[in-house]
Amino acid sequence: MSATEKVKGTTDPAEHKTTYREALREALRDALRADDRVFLMGEDVGRYGGCFGVSLGLLEEFGPERIRDTPLSESAFVGAGIGAALAGMRPIVEIMTVNFSLLALDQILNNAATLQHMSGGQLPVPLVIRMTTGAGRQLAAQHSHSLEGWYAHIPGLRVLAPATIVDARHMLVPALADPDPVLIFEYGGLYNASGDLPADAGPVDLDSAVVRRTGRDISLLTYGGSLHKALGAADELAGHGISAEVVDLRVLRPLDDATICGSAARTHRAVVIDEAWRSGSLSAEISARITERNFYDLDAPVERVCSAEVPIPYARKLEEAALPQVADIVAAARWAVGSDG
Repeated sequence: MSATEKVKGTTDPAEHKTTYREALREALRDALRADDRVFLMGEDVGRYGGCFGVSLGLLEEFGPERIRDTPLSESAFVGAGIGAALAGMRPIVEIMTVNFSLLALDQILNNAATLQHMSGGQLPVPLVIRMTTGAGRQLAAQHSHSLEGWYAHIPGLRVLAPATIVDARHMLVPALADPDPVLIFEYGGLYNASGDLPADAGPVDLDSAVVRRTGRDISLLTYGGSLHKALGAADELAGHGISAEVVDLRVLRPLDDATICGSAARTHRAVVIDEAWRSGSLSAEISARITERNFYDLDAPVERVCSAEVPIPYARKLEEAALPQVADIVAAARWAVGSDG
């Protein structure tokens, strides 16, 4: 991605400070202004402004035809979004949390992901589905799991996980241009995160991971809310004389093997951080790919730091204990660096 690429028609002035939530809102606003075919639908996206405040004010600006509150039926409104996409519209469907997306799994897996392929390319489904993922906010097991790895398993979908304000702001335009359904997983713990949005940021390359910090001793590979923990761990590891490279996967399907395996080849060690459960996880897939392609480059086994194999607890201390933390990443990295003697 060129640093000078810009979203056509962007209303952003010079570099300014914003939040992850506001960046997502501006992305929606620009998409709605740029194309009359774009509309947003989901539970409480209109009058309430979205369950997490992302669509606040859009109903007043664009009206109820383009900001549509829906009944509490994920299967119904995701199905309606698929139908609208087939009819030439560019729907953005918001599902409150990833846990509730399972109520629409039949629509996503058996319809959205398959129609273009089953029709020989005659029926593209240019649908964007946004949902909140991740734990850390004491919302218990009904609202806190990281199930994006399940969707990354499904051919026919593109799966995105913006972890930065720039990605939150600039992933939507290329997602709407994709002929395949695109799922965007917004990490709930990041909505209030603030930072600078560069004026020259542009559309995000939806095929590429990105190295957020270079290093020589070990690669820390992650996405979403765990990116900031990995960067914190890299800071702490530097104090121990260990130079850690941090890779933000950001595109979970298709995985960017070149960046993932290129990093592991440079550092000769890798730790994969994934807030999902370890068994059958995205971290297992990444670990397998590194081992398959970089076996002779590795100086230590690939380590994984994942959530405990339990439903996410409600109690604060139990929730924190169940999730990957900076100390866990540091311990795994130090073991990997020391494991070759």
